[in-house]
Amino acid sequence: MTRKFVALIGLLVAVSLFSVTSSSQEADVGDKNEVIVLGMIHSGHKTSEAYSLDYLRKVIEEIEPDYVLTEIPPDRLAEAAAGFAKTGEVTEDRVRVFPEYVDVLFPLTKTMDFSIIPTAGWTRGMANYRREALNRLSEDPERAEDWAAYEAGFASMNEQLAGRRDDPFFIHTDEYDAITKEGFHPYATRFADDLGRGDWERINAAHYLLIEAALLHHQYEGKRLLITYGAAHKYWFLEHLRQRDDIILLDPIPFLQNAKGEQGQ
Repeated sequence: MTRKFVALIGLLVAVSLFSVTSSSQEADVGDKNEVIVLGMIHSGHKTSEAYSLDYLRKVIEEIEPDYVLTEIPPDRLAEAAAGFAKTGEVTEDRVRVFPEYVDVLFPLTKTMDFSIIPTAGWTRGMANYRREALNRLSEDPERAEDWAAYEAGFASMNEQLAGRRDDPFFIHTDEYDAITKEGFHPYATRFADDLGRGDWERINAAHYLLIEAALLHHQYEGKRLLITYGAAHKYWFLEHLRQRDDIILLDPIPFLQNAKGEQGQ
């Protein structure tokens, strides 16, 4: 298994070259890939009854993906996979904060046949810079209006999501995406020049660049690709994925329903 994961690191290098040349080369058109975007709630999976780790496991089993595009940076997968192969546990610092990977996805590689592709554009430097910048902004009297709008946006979003933010059926609706997009709007627009590459639009763009590269690399294979990211990113990805004509974008709801039925048995 380690060999398969490590090979994916080389794949990302090949993908970067492929994405540069693909626009000038005619693709060998076969069957379109199916793509499903599944929103995660990270640590919430450990406490939620509606969207528990056990339920998430059943959902992924229902989806039966060939590839899983994950919120794991490309430079972290090999170490995470090697640790899991050796001890049965994921201890890599970045990956271990995601229960959906530590407790569900990696263990499922023992019983299912899929490849994990790392597509997170995140870096530790970006996160540190963003955190320090937000701290400065929160204390800057000249940015008080921007900060108030930022807090109001998230407060309104949290109020609208209250009691429903861990409901997987609600998470995968247009209403959820609209609420999330509106809530993040002040953050995405007022601080774009302050947060560098870690601002909301740029980080989503960095994630999507790697997602798009993976889609291009596996274009027209007739496979099923599952994208697993924090649910807040979902609207951003879907807006771009819906513009593609080389994939079939599947609704997650039928898979959620099937897993729910299986869970009740």
